[in-house]
Amino acid sequence: MGEARRRSEQGLKPRSKKNSRNESPRIISWFPVTQEQRDQFIQLSIRAGWVGIVALVILWIIVRFVGPALGWWIPADIR
Repeated sequence: MGEARRRSEQGLKPRSKKNSRNESPRIISWFPVTQEQRDQFIQLSIRAGWVGIVALVILWIIVRFVGPALGWWIPADIR
């Protein structure tokens, strides 16, 4: 008796395929990037942008306030 027939006689649902891949559809059929990968890239870009903004603010605080306060340099507009 085959596996499918045995499972149907016992009232079980068919086995799921081992190689079934739940892939997101591609953006363009010939371009190997899925919509899920596109969304992940957008999220990564947004996060990287915020990291850059925070790094710029921290650098500005160091250059404008911390460096002169510790005597590392004197800003040109204070002289």
